[in-house]
Amino acid sequence: MDETVAEYIRRTVLKIPRDEIKMMLQKWGFLSEAQLQTLNFHQIKDNISQEVVQLCEENSADIKQAAVLDIIYNHIYQNKRMWSVYQMKKSGEELEYFDITDFKKKFKRRLRSALKNVTITFKEYEDNAIWIRVAWGTAYKKPNQYKPSYVVYHSQTPYVFISASALKSNMPLLCQALIVACNYHDIREMELRSHSLNSLKDIVFKRYSQNFQTYTTKPLQGGNVEPENADIRIVQENRSEKERIHRLNQEVFGSGPQPKLEFAQYRLETMFKSDPKMDVLDKKEPFRCLVKFSSPHLLESLKSLAPAGMADAPLSPLLTCIPHKARNYFKIREKKGLFPESFVSP
Repeated sequence: MDETVAEYIRRTVLKIPRDEIKMMLQKWGFLSEAQLQTLNFHQIKDNISQEVVQLCEENSADIKQAAVLDIIYNHIYQNKRMWSVYQMKKSGEELEYFDITDFKKKFKRRLRSALKNVTITFKEYEDNAIWIRVAWGTAYKKPNQYKPSYVVYHSQTPYVFISASALKSNMPLLCQALIVACNYHDIREMELRSHSLNSLKDIVFKRYSQNFQTYTTKPLQGGNVEPENADIRIVQENRSEKERIHRLNQEVFGSGPQPKLEFAQYRLETMFKSDPKMDVLDKKEPFRCLVKFSSPHLLESLKSLAPAGMADAPLSPLLTCIPHKARNYFKIREKKGLFPESFVSP
């Protein structure tokens, strides 16, 4: 077994919490049950990693086998990576039968026709998700296994979730390989990013939708102890206002937890309004700006603005429509011809 492969396996094992090493090695399936029985999982992790490497040497592990273990780790700890959403588009609306073997063949052929030194690994999961790991090299260097890109594609959907490597110059190659393998002609970033891959899936697959129904108002419990000598009218007014904010918040966001979104942006275009007498603008052109939102938990942060007294209720649609804006962003840019040429299929 190559020394670089041995070192990569050792480092991958070291990343895994000690009480989960056995479980992940079983999911990996490269080592037999008899080999796993010889491992002492109660010793320090460095010793465990060395023993795992020795067993892998017996089985002549290669970099592709090591990459599968890395995919398993990242599938379980997917929140350690930052994910972006991309949407693909067909020239027509026809549906095609999806062949996983053909998909893999086209993806590898397209990528390797542009870059020879690249490691490509696939792993399929039960929810029709195909995980792809791509380690990038150059014309003169072997692939860097420590800075790979990860792609999650759900077959027969136009959505791809990508956690890019530090080598961002390879993104056009990755996007080209995806649209060729999936039989699409276009791919665009939806400008939604989060560490929570599942939350991004909830948004684009519409498993989450903001509520616009009317809920029965429930009295707020706790935290409303009023001074004995307070004016009863002021107390009633404060209570009514809190209940109004609570009701409006539920109408917009619903009563359940929000998907964990950390970044969103969209372009805003509106007409600049000013006094005609001031003659601020010589030409009546629209005012354009790029609106960016970021937070450890963006939608929950927006939901808390009105109850915290930092914004009026109901919130502006510019804030509450962020998931819907992101879903429609592809269509808006398509109409305005704002596509980067490097991502368009020839």
